[in-house]
Amino acid sequence: MTAALVVVDVQRGFSDPSWGRRGNPAFEANLSALLDGWRDPVVLVRHDSGKPGSPLAPGSPGNAFSPLLDGVEPALLVVKHVNSAFHGDPDLAAWLRREGVGEIVLAGIQTNMCVETTARVGGNLGFAVTVALDATATFDLAGPDGAVLTAEELTRATATNLHGGGFARIASVDQVLSASSASPA
Repeated sequence: MTAALVVVDVQRGFSDPSWGRRGNPAFEANLSALLDGWRDPVVLVRHDSGKPGSPLAPGSPGNAFSPLLDGVEPALLVVKHVNSAFHGDPDLAAWLRREGVGEIVLAGIQTNMCVETTARVGGNLGFAVTVALDATATFDLAGPDGAVLTAEELTRATATNLHGGGFARIASVDQVLSASSASPA
């Protein structure tokens, strides 16, 4: 089965201090290793926030991709305004089907937001989904009661939800690259 690497929202705006403490200090190294070892196709996803003052607002410096993606030539660029890359433009599901891609590997930011939502929708649409968990990152987040969950707790919850709900397989970058669907370059 042909697989595509879908890199979600790796944008400069996520370095803005307003997000708070980020987990997974190895994110950049892990994503770089995944990109270096991946064969085509790669899909880049960009979030164009409509929220006033957002670091991810179109036209702001934070809307640009991170330098980590310099040199990546995507087969497709999806622009979205909501959490799922499947609700962006162009239509990711239609493109994947047209290209004969039945499996997606997800990486990017934020683990518990856009990566998780894209995984859930992808699974619902019938794609085989793998999340390269160590190539994702998220931030500490306060709940409605004010209690803060750490980035690590949120990442663990995402892995549990996606695995337990049958939405996605959870793997490391090393596991993804050693799998038959993604042979090293």
